[in-house]
Amino acid sequence: NVHAVAISPDGKRVVSGSADGQVKIWDVETVTEVWQAFSLPGHVTQVRSISFSNDGRWIVSGSTDTTVKIWNAATGAEVCMLKGHLD
Repeated sequence: NVHAVAISPDGKRVVSGSADGQVKIWDVETVTEVWQAFSLPGHVTQVRSISFSNDGRWIVSGSTDTTVKIWNAATGAEVCMLKGHLD
């Protein structure tokens, strides 16, 4: 199940977050998957929110595992994980 989607500021990519903790980014023109971050080392539970930064360089995802993660939109690399939410 897909729970969250966002389109990049330039309209060329779509990012999605799903119930299994995956974050995927898609190329709109070719309709192909650009990269995928699996639930490990990505989120371990549902991704409920996702967004591109205004310049399109970063993706931020929020999960029911109480973490927020920042990803490099070009490479799919996890930049950092923010912890602290209790519920």
